[in-house]
Amino acid sequence: MVALISRTGRHLQRYNEGCRQVVGCIPYRYKNGKQPSSVDGDLNEELEVLVISSQKSQKMLFPKGGWEMDETIEEAASRESLEEAGVIGSVELIELGWDVLQCKLGKWSFMSKRYNTFYEGYMFPLLVKEQLEFWPEKNVRGRKWMTASKAKEVCQPLWMKEALDRLVHRLKSSQQSEEEDEKDVAPCSLC
Repeated sequence: MVALISRTGRHLQRYNEGCRQVVGCIPYRYKNGKQPSSVDGDLNEELEVLVISSQKSQKMLFPKGGWEMDETIEEAASRESLEEAGVIGSVELIELGWDVLQCKLGKWSFMSKRYNTFYEGYMFPLLVKEQLEFWPEKNVRGRKWMTASKAKEVCQPLWMKEALDRLVHRLKSSQQSEEEDEKDVAPCSLC
């Protein structure tokens, strides 16, 4: 069951030395439903990311919002993607070579234009499993799937553009690592 009401208020909001902590995701999917190999296709052509419009304007960005005290950082990231973009997925651990897993794309400090205060922003990759027809902020936000390069053009916040670059780099590194692992596998002598 999905709640169709967004959380509001700041009474559970997390702060770090006066900086509001916000968490978001870059929702992504592959056009054919699976990560392409270099043989199958170019990651730049196959990867799609979901951008949403701001509540106050038509500026495009990725889902993000306050990290609250009663949830983990990953739960907050997933919740914001559900509330603002209407997507459900998994906050991804992406393999970066032998036994190296990374989840968070990074941490940024930025100035809120609306409140004239500094925020700490964390971004995560979210591999989308389901896109909902109805979601809490459907009436106040638009959403659109596009290539990562197009999203980088339309996304307004610079820190989110940097997070997108990190996601694309990480997915390419993961793709290359998987292909190298396949090359290194010796043929089975029993076959």
